[in-house]
Amino acid sequence: MDIESHSGFNLRKGRSQAVRQTTLAEIRRDLEACRGQRLRLEAHRGRHKVIVREGVLEQTYPNVFTIRLIDDDTVKRVSYSYSDVLTKTVEISLCDDEEERKIACR
Repeated sequence: MDIESHSGFNLRKGRSQAVRQTTLAEIRRDLEACRGQRLRLEAHRGRHKVIVREGVLEQTYPNVFTIRLIDDDTVKRVSYSYSDVLTKTVEISLCDDEEERKIACR
């Protein structure tokens, strides 16, 4: 048995890779559980630009997820990767009537 490929741990690339894959899987699982629910999206675009929108989590794919934004008269879809959530480029919260609860944040 090759030690380097044992249980998804790669000695050449180090421990952080194995930990990151687990975290991305957890983020994906959290988002899959919220499919179809109304969300609040904060996208950090750099240089102190933050876009705050509300939408519905439409679909989750192996590497990205899509959100249908709710505007006055137009329908717009945006997609983000799970690593955007991991690096906090995108922050997602559930829009409940009582409280706002952050999801998929580590």
